[in-house]
Amino acid sequence: MISDMTSNKPYLIRAIYDWISDNLSTPYLLINTAILGCEVPEEYIANDKSIVLNIAGDVVEHLMLGNEDITFTARFSGMLTDIYIPIAAVAAIYTKESGEGLSFHIDLSENKNKIPPVPRRKNNGKPNLKIVE
Repeated sequence: MISDMTSNKPYLIRAIYDWISDNLSTPYLLINTAILGCEVPEEYIANDKSIVLNIAGDVVEHLMLGNEDITFTARFSGMLTDIYIPIAAVAAIYTKESGEGLSFHIDLSENKNKIPPVPRRKNNGKPNLKIVE
């Protein structure tokens, strides 16, 4: 028995994302923002600390479905916003149209004794240019 295997969760998320996209449906992520490190627009978080995000290729930019996190840029109220989601915070990936997909157990004990990640710099929609001499 191999006990040092990595989590299969990021692989399943990528597989379901591909399946949803291949079937011309809209992939949604259900995120539990109580997990440390989530960087999403706070004004869209529900009372139960959840947020649903559309991650379809035509509405997000720079989508990266990594082994440790999910990152992308999306518009909220017309403003470009960088999104950062630890894989541990993903509660489900499913289609908007039928609700089919996959849900995951969220273990809030993972938050204990963890140092929150250093916040990434948010994109406020303004150019970030410097003069280099």
